[in-house]
Amino acid sequence: MSEPSDILLQIASDRAVRIRQNGATGGFRLPNSRRLPLVPFANKHGNGILIAELKRRSPSKGAIASIPKPAALAAAYKKAGFRRLSVLTEETKFAGSLSDLVEVKSAHPELAVLRKDFLLNLEDVEVSCLAGADAILLIAALLDTNLLESMFFRAKELGMDCLIEVHTAADVEKVRNLRPPLVGINSRNLRSFQVDPLLPIAIRTFIDWPCDVIYESGIRAAEDALFVRGSGFSGFLVGEALSRAPELGSELLDAWANESEARRRYGPWERLFRGYQEGTPLVKICGITRLKDAEIATDLGADMIGFVMAESPRRAEIDLIRQCAQLEVCKTAVVVLDADESLPQPLAELLTEGVLNFIQFHGDERAETVTNWPGYKAIRLQNESDLEELNRYPGPTILIDAFDAEARGGTGKLLPSKLLRDAAQKRSFWLAGGLNPENVGQIVKKYGPGLVDTSSGVEEVIGRKNYSKIRQFIAAAKDKSG
Repeated sequence: MSEPSDILLQIASDRAVRIRQNGATGGFRLPNSRRLPLVPFANKHGNGILIAELKRRSPSKGAIASIPKPAALAAAYKKAGFRRLSVLTEETKFAGSLSDLVEVKSAHPELAVLRKDFLLNLEDVEVSCLAGADAILLIAALLDTNLLESMFFRAKELGMDCLIEVHTAADVEKVRNLRPPLVGINSRNLRSFQVDPLLPIAIRTFIDWPCDVIYESGIRAAEDALFVRGSGFSGFLVGEALSRAPELGSELLDAWANESEARRRYGPWERLFRGYQEGTPLVKICGITRLKDAEIATDLGADMIGFVMAESPRRAEIDLIRQCAQLEVCKTAVVVLDADESLPQPLAELLTEGVLNFIQFHGDERAETVTNWPGYKAIRLQNESDLEELNRYPGPTILIDAFDAEARGGTGKLLPSKLLRDAAQKRSFWLAGGLNPENVGQIVKKYGPGLVDTSSGVEEVIGRKNYSKIRQFIAAAKDKSG
């Protein structure tokens, strides 16, 4: 067995002990041959691979739902429109069992059912088939390459599909020879169980064979389903939110069906990660006021450039953004809006045309204003109470910046270390404020932001960039040593 991360290893080790004590069935009696029909799990039928999960508890959230009658919850999912179900059968951390799988499949033989567990050997594959699973989850980080391949091919011989879950570039490399047609990417960190909504997009860049990629974990509302659809996934798996509130199912499916709106709001996220390097943050060079600065920042490896469209000594012109349209870098406009203010029409037009990719909302905007456009919210942190704002805004990420009473961004102020540490414990984030070539490397290693944003830290004078500083900043941010 390879070396998976801590929580995963603990769960798998505990299960291995139970198998030695009680066998692969945990003492549950199964027939000698499969009695339930096999239903193809990987067939999209034109509208995506959408999976509703029965989930009682988890290591990170504790108790989620009692689910006294699994078949009844499955019926609610079916009524909402789901045709694929995932049944968690792990006993200790997730309070599942093989009996749940048998009950659900027996009551709803027409549905395609995935056994989700920490499967460890070929006997687990056989047991899953006898219990009625149409597909099984295989976690790449948990299995060595030979065992993973043996389990994959045995499942195929038995007529079952496999959802192979990956979480890192190394996981993708491990399964590349298999070229599995169905891959899941978990947005939940297997070490800390913290969710990073952008991680599946990043890891997907390493998959270089045709397949359907399923977004796992972190779907709580219709807006999340829009994000997943808009950013190019083949489907999603949702457990906690649906187990708590089955009525949410129809909202998620309706959102998924609205492909044009999903692509309008969330299509640019896929582009942002084209040059992704695992273990390093994205880099944004903000406060661009000259075409030459934009060109050099792009050539030096910036992932995003920013144009300030609010009152500022670094304010850019609309014409400059148009001049940068052909640069192979993502472009964001920084706006400062009042709560009742709409996005200015010229910027809306640039987004529609694809000249501009994102909006950075740095004012008092309402949540619905932020989610109506491709973009993200910037939040200025002044004290501990401001940390409550981190989860107020929907969307795949937020950018945190230092508070200044006189200006919103571009102040050169660095956030206090305690606020950064506490923010990192609450959610994944992007970071701005006081970053420069001298401090960015250490901050990246210590707090792990998904993107680092600098403006004054790489300037010659206000509004003009120093190209040597840009080069040093990007190199320091993306340095994997130490």
